[in-house]
Amino acid sequence: MVQHVASLWRRLQYRFDNLVSRSTPALIGWLTLACLGAVVPVSVVLVWTDRRPPATFSGRLAAVWVSVGQTLKIGGAVGSPLYVLASILLALVALLFVSALVSLITTGINQRILELRMGHSAVLEARHTVVLGWSDAIFSVLAELVTANTNQRRSIVTVLAARDKVEMEEEIAARLGDTGTTSIVCRTGCTTDPAVLARVSPQTAKAILVLPPDGDDGDARVVKTLLALNALTPETGDAIVVAAVQDVQNHLTATLAAGSRGRVLAIDDIVARLVVQTARQPGLSLVYEELLDFAGDEFYTVATPVLIGRSFGEALLAFSNASVVGLLRADGIALNPNPGTTINASDRIIVIAADDDNAVVADATRDVDTGAIVPATARPPTAQRLLMLGWNRRGPLILDQLALHRSAPTTLDVVALGDGPTPAGTPAAPGAGRHLDVVFHRADTTDPRVLDGLNILAYDSVIVVGDTGPHAPAATSTTTRAAEADDRTLVTLLHLRAVEEAAGREIPLTTEMTDDRNRLLAPVRAGVDFIVSGRLISLLMTQISESPYLAGLFDELFTPRGSELYLKPAADYVRAGEEVTFATVVASARQRHECALGYRLRAQAATGPAYGVRINPDKRHAVRLTAEDWVIVLAES
Repeated sequence: MVQHVASLWRRLQYRFDNLVSRSTPALIGWLTLACLGAVVPVSVVLVWTDRRPPATFSGRLAAVWVSVGQTLKIGGAVGSPLYVLASILLALVALLFVSALVSLITTGINQRILELRMGHSAVLEARHTVVLGWSDAIFSVLAELVTANTNQRRSIVTVLAARDKVEMEEEIAARLGDTGTTSIVCRTGCTTDPAVLARVSPQTAKAILVLPPDGDDGDARVVKTLLALNALTPETGDAIVVAAVQDVQNHLTATLAAGSRGRVLAIDDIVARLVVQTARQPGLSLVYEELLDFAGDEFYTVATPVLIGRSFGEALLAFSNASVVGLLRADGIALNPNPGTTINASDRIIVIAADDDNAVVADATRDVDTGAIVPATARPPTAQRLLMLGWNRRGPLILDQLALHRSAPTTLDVVALGDGPTPAGTPAAPGAGRHLDVVFHRADTTDPRVLDGLNILAYDSVIVVGDTGPHAPAATSTTTRAAEADDRTLVTLLHLRAVEEAAGREIPLTTEMTDDRNRLLAPVRAGVDFIVSGRLISLLMTQISESPYLAGLFDELFTPRGSELYLKPAADYVRAGEEVTFATVVASARQRHECALGYRLRAQAATGPAYGVRINPDKRHAVRLTAEDWVIVLAES
């Protein structure tokens, strides 16, 4: 019986589906008959069961007609046949008009809601920040922009990417949480189409950030996006355009596409430079992390008329709450110039401070204890022996950067699964062979037996990079290869930690990763150096978008020639173990033609979040530096 009922129900459902699928006139006819079949009998029941029904049969039929007419909204007028027909015609015309009007209004509203949810509407903002493209780096970019805008009453960041608007908003809300005074507006569309770019109003923006999207064609899409921007907005626009490409070979192409207002970062090149600098100066990545994010102290330029005509060396002690590191001149950046350099009226002083309002002239010369300053003595360069575990496309760039550092001979052992340095990837700098000796060993760095046989503790520094392995399938995407490389890095770090624990010694370790989330999983001691390409480029892009002159400053900082950041023994500057003001440290560094901008305490090197790093301390405050502590200086190599 149950089966029979179910079968009957399915047949009725089938007949109904066939009915609905017919033409519109047929559907209207069937709906009319169904409606009359329900309304007429009920109207008859209402009239016949009324307390005071009409006395005559014709009267009752008329009452039924009135009830049907009122129910179906066709009037139900009573009179001559012509009068009734005319009233029905007018009612049908009114019903058709109202139904069409309601349908049009409903369709329009639904279409507008759908358009808004799809992110196809235009943004009407000015002096906002535009982010084009989508990758994991976008969350670091947005987080830094939110932090940078905390002192503003209202700020807008618009994101345009080829993704669903609602999904982007939900993912951003989940990763960032409360964005404070910053509103993040998402739009959906292709960033390489000028007509679609107009949705985020780049012509009225103050800054435009072009992120390299995930995938093998990421650099090509960045170049096309920059060309689309030039097609949409003229070169005379005042918005700063900051873009990033992965491959160094695409840097020139992207720079040409960006035009005069653009700044293009080569991710692989910058990461390679910082990996080498950090391997030679353990702890340097923590210093860059502090300088590049907006949460702490960062770079500013200030105009100080009172210092015009005075020397740069005098300016080093002219601020108590800001660390002077250079000059912004009409012809470019001058980092760590000679202390005797005269400050001109057109110069702006580059300082590191919590805010540009903090850079107020307050002479700290009287806080210098000249008796605590240690005379400058040259330390002879010592040969370095480095170990690199893993090999990827940045490997040749790392070798080139090591070859450019010629302060002392360097031996580099590379252990990786792939083929290692090729003739095209060996150092090409003149005379590099006398300063860098590279030996390649083919082995699996995730195998603990391999690591046990390397005598890791004998190396001055260990570099761990994501090993992409040999003969990666052509169908494997860049994102997948990067994730697999990070996985291998985590396994290698796990075995290195076991080596440290067994030996009871710390290994000077620099690790390169792609995904910042993997850094939280890394099985290493607190305070070790991590170079996360996605986060590093995000920090650089947001800093440059807020202050365009920083592009030249960062370029000089990351270049082996010129002035770089160093962590040098504190005992080389002041007497170890004595309490001295930081002004004394600055004065001691000035004698060496260096700019002191902070220190790192060995006793706090494993304690977060700063891990002993103190950038821009008050020059009037005292600190006790031991022989195991470091002074952070900007100095020539």
